[in-house]
Amino acid sequence: MLLLALDTATPAVTVALHDGTDVVASFAQVDARRHGELLLPAVDRLLAGAGLRLDAVTAIVVGVGPGPYTGLRVGLMTADTFGLALGVPVHGLCTLDGLAYASDLEGPFVVATDARRKEVYWARYADSRTRLSGPAVDRPADIADEVAGLPAVGTGALLYPDVFPDAHEPEHVSAAALAALAAERLAAGEELPAPRPLYLRRPDAQVPKNYKVVTPK
Repeated sequence: MLLLALDTATPAVTVALHDGTDVVASFAQVDARRHGELLLPAVDRLLAGAGLRLDAVTAIVVGVGPGPYTGLRVGLMTADTFGLALGVPVHGLCTLDGLAYASDLEGPFVVATDARRKEVYWARYADSRTRLSGPAVDRPADIADEVAGLPAVGTGALLYPDVFPDAHEPEHVSAAALAALAAERLAAGEELPAPRPLYLRRPDAQVPKNYKVVTPK
């Protein structure tokens, strides 16, 4: 087994290789505006550094968000393209699950990432492997009662300390954590979700009101 994991649902462009036992190699760069420019070169460097070719990959794992439309689709389209080109399965995992897994927190906690518009994408977890609710998108003040007293992980928690006073790293998701979680679930015989995006809301770009469609005569 050789899993190629990638995620572009947060400001981090992150990729990793996992051989079914351990993470072979990983890379991450935080740049919210350059997902499309950074992802493929990151995969190339990752494979070259590990002394492997792309055709050695046996499955793809991609973070499905939630995340902003533009960044999220870069990872999903790349994963789908690799899967088609290589003839290998493409698995999806919730990006928040990867953050929870990397946290190693044992008790109940929250994962929250930045959803912009003064909102967070968030979910509640019983432990680092078990999601209890979500994901959802809300203003932090609107969920203050629901998350009160719980530790929190992710950029969203760090941005709103009044609501998440007990904030922990990691700040961004790691493809290494996604790959390790996927390998663990596959080894247990679990079926992973399809690589379908969790946008949770409409994209920022909208068709102008009163837009007139012009058709050729």
